[in-house]
Amino acid sequence: METILIVEDKASMAEMLKETLELSGYEVLIAADGAEGIKASKQSIVDLVITDLRLPKKNGLEVLKASKDANPLRPVIVMTAYGSIENAVHAMKLGAFDFITKPLDTDYLQILIDRSLENHRLVAENILLKDLHSLRMGVPDIIGMSPRMADVAGNIQRVATAKTTVLLLGESGTGKELFARAIHDLSPRNAHPYVPINCAAIPGELLESELYGHEKGAFTGAGERKIGKLELAHRGTVFLDEIGEMDMALQSKLLRALQEGEIDRVGGAGSVKIDIRIIAASNRDLETAVADGSFREDLYYRLSVFPITIPPLRDRKEDIPALVEHFISKFSTELNIPHKKITPEVIDKLKNYPWKGNVRELENVIERAMILCDGDTITPGELSPAPGGVPVETLDGISMDGTLDEAAKAALRIAESRRIRKALDETHGNKTKAVEILKVSYKTLLTKIKDYGIENK
Repeated sequence: METILIVEDKASMAEMLKETLELSGYEVLIAADGAEGIKASKQSIVDLVITDLRLPKKNGLEVLKASKDANPLRPVIVMTAYGSIENAVHAMKLGAFDFITKPLDTDYLQILIDRSLENHRLVAENILLKDLHSLRMGVPDIIGMSPRMADVAGNIQRVATAKTTVLLLGESGTGKELFARAIHDLSPRNAHPYVPINCAAIPGELLESELYGHEKGAFTGAGERKIGKLELAHRGTVFLDEIGEMDMALQSKLLRALQEGEIDRVGGAGSVKIDIRIIAASNRDLETAVADGSFREDLYYRLSVFPITIPPLRDRKEDIPALVEHFISKFSTELNIPHKKITPEVIDKLKNYPWKGNVRELENVIERAMILCDGDTITPGELSPAPGGVPVETLDGISMDGTLDEAAKAALRIAESRRIRKALDETHGNKTKAVEILKVSYKTLLTKIKDYGIENK
């Protein structure tokens, strides 16, 4: 029940308002002059103030100011028999929710009260939601309180407010894009675009146009001008995932964009000024790539101003229970199935598994387990692949139960996983070259890498 403070020096008017509002279900306090009103407005139980403008000792505008000092969100309605545009404007400038003249229309007053209290609730809810968002470890949606993750979270918070270029390093599946998004969300640029670009997912001949845009007629098929992602991200953040897959020519153009703050559209006659913050990520060893000539040294140093290494899941196994609970809650909602429990035995098996695909692989395992589990508790039998120290790619991991078709499919997964790993090793992680060796489409390779949780070394 909301409490309304009425500040009115005429006793009959105050009593009439008290009776009317109490019939509507409100608690009502009465102050007979401005000084009493100022004192009463300091009480935290007051949800709304209705004050006359002309009062003994202190006037209504002083009551309004005192109420706003005590609680800036609390609505105040000013009433007066001396209604004028000048008084109304003055009261509104001081923060009054609205202004009503005497003689009062109690029905209209009730509308104003309902509207002001609803507005107060909405404002308070928005503030609480923002606070809740910012309290998520200071880094949105990042799960884990192990010492190494705490160090990563601390570094992200330190660098987020600067324009400094950040290089996120770590194995495939550790969540580098999640961390990049967190840096953007915590930065002064968070009201502007966040643009993620996977440099490995776009063939080299198309990546230039995707990043820089092109003019009409710049090449065959360029029927109209296209604005590139770097230009679209003006004043925001660009996340360049798998930056190690970018070819040398584009690396040179990116270096110029970082140094000069300008880009050239493909086929364009002039430069376009841009203001962007770059966050790059790689699961390759870029220092090795610099040494073997596949990555520009000057670009590497430009990108690695503030490097952050995301630890693999095997190095922070104490975070596995929290991650498992997070994924169970996530898939319970997404799949519209009851929340599942998990036994200590399952947690032990998950902790003993090598997790070559890191957090992404764990997420996939929990999603499959949620689908396969018919009861209310996930058991070891519902974990697939079967964590417990047996790597996915070993033939010993194939179950000899089930049908011949099921065994063949399991063996095929192991064979494909081994061959893809070997191809990526042979090409030093270059997926474009691996596609040529394996004779599959780029999309097929990326799908299988994700499905098998393959670490791209």
